[in-house]
Amino acid sequence: MLMTAFGGLMWLIFTAMLVLAVVALVMAAIAREDAYRAADKQNKVFWLIILGVTVAVNLLVPMLFLQLAGLVATIVFFVDVRPALRQVSGGGRGRRGGSSSDGPYGPYNGGR
Repeated sequence: MLMTAFGGLMWLIFTAMLVLAVVALVMAAIAREDAYRAADKQNKVFWLIILGVTVAVNLLVPMLFLQLAGLVATIVFFVDVRPALRQVSGGGRGRRGGSSSDGPYGPYNGGR
């Protein structure tokens, strides 16, 4: 009984790692190549290869060490690369409802 619950938990964890890797791979593929250079990160091909290998390892090779290494790469992409890409490409501003004339302390009204 306990081994069945443990097996189910491990299956859930491995599935979550695979889903995160696939989502990161899709996000890396959607981002523009020049955004990687502007954000001063590794290029797009590098991240596509790293995340593609991570997805392949999660699907084909049931070795926990390799899956954890891929999980680290996926986390680095989500925590470091993706926010930098969003900042460079202007993706972070539209959700807060700001406009192009907003300054750090509110909208700029031209000295009126």
